[in-house]
Amino acid sequence: MNNAVQLSLKPLVVVIALLLLGWVIFKLEPVLMPFIVGGLLAYLGDPVADRLEAKGLGRTWAVVVCFFVLSVLLLGVLVILIPLVLHQLKVVYGQVPAIFEWFKLVAQPWLIETLALEADVFNVDHLREQIISQWGSAQDVLASLLGKITSSAGSFIGFVVNLTLVPVVGFYLLRDWDILMAKLLKMMPIRFQGTTRTLGRECNEVVGAFLRGQLWVMAALAVIYGIGLWIVGLKLALLVALIAGLASIVPYMGFAIGIIAAMLAGYFQFGLDWPLFFILIVFGVGQVIESVVLTPILVGDKIGLHPVAVIFAIMAGGQLFGFMGVILALPVSAIIVVLLRHIHEIYKDTEFYSES
Repeated sequence: MNNAVQLSLKPLVVVIALLLLGWVIFKLEPVLMPFIVGGLLAYLGDPVADRLEAKGLGRTWAVVVCFFVLSVLLLGVLVILIPLVLHQLKVVYGQVPAIFEWFKLVAQPWLIETLALEADVFNVDHLREQIISQWGSAQDVLASLLGKITSSAGSFIGFVVNLTLVPVVGFYLLRDWDILMAKLLKMMPIRFQGTTRTLGRECNEVVGAFLRGQLWVMAALAVIYGIGLWIVGLKLALLVALIAGLASIVPYMGFAIGIIAAMLAGYFQFGLDWPLFFILIVFGVGQVIESVVLTPILVGDKIGLHPVAVIFAIMAGGQLFGFMGVILALPVSAIIVVLLRHIHEIYKDTEFYSES
């Protein structure tokens, strides 16, 4: 009788433990950022560190080499991109009057006529005056944004501290990654260690394929779009390429958002002229390269996440856990897909599923 009671209580204990863990993570969300980002860096760098270690380097020196190369690349990208992006934001702000004028003379009459709206439904002049009164120039816009970021001294100091902790946490996690994984496996009951090892290996393949492969795809698409739009002569080539590359985390979303943004920017720069056609060619070539070359080689078909599931995972993660939820949404979803796949196989062997 006691054994039966214990067996019936085990699922309840597991559920309570999971709920308690989720509650603790939710409460600690403000301080988890450096540990989660550092853990992701360690996870991404572990295969590289393993290869360097196999070539004769000690684990610590392999980690030092990984972090040095990553720091140099990241610093170089920031030094190059930040001034260019700020310049392009100034260009966008300079085109705001032309956008308002176009909306007032072209888009507004069409919307009123098509949707049978009242003539004064859009108060464009009032909105333009509000923007001009609050932000007189592009420099004022940047100064206002910077002021909002640094308005709270405590928040700003906390952000800087968290940012500083990321490489420190990432370094120590990467150095001891294999040891930590082995200890976590040994914490499992012996009869479950084999299954856990198999599931962990499969989850690692799926999450690794997404994180490493999709990040490379996003970077490659940003470069392709940026070079193509720069050749066309689009002033906002870099900004549009970065937006399209980041949006490419969801299949086809980068293409859709990028081509809309590029066509709008091209319309206000060129009008209805021939460069708009070449913008379409740039995104068409980028989409073909992504579908035929980049995704099959870098990502493959291991993820198994439908685009709608990707969008839902990102939105749900952001709603539940904020910025950290957005970062972890897709890796966690990929792991859940692997577990559900195995649960489905077990379910197919049950009497409930069978015809009898």
